[in-house]
Amino acid sequence: MSQVSRCQVEECMYNKNMECHAEEIEVLSSTTNRSVSQSANTMCETFAPKG
Repeated sequence: MSQVSRCQVEECMYNKNMECHAEEIEVLSSTTNRSVSQSANTMCETFAPKG
């Protein structure tokens, strides 16, 4: 399985020094028709806020 080499979501509890440290991630489509043609149309479902 590939590793996430970079994450720019500083508010996520799994982000340490711009690297994702979650054991697994789930990435979903953020569009209503589920058709994705660019990274802006995706979202990380694993996100958990720091705190």
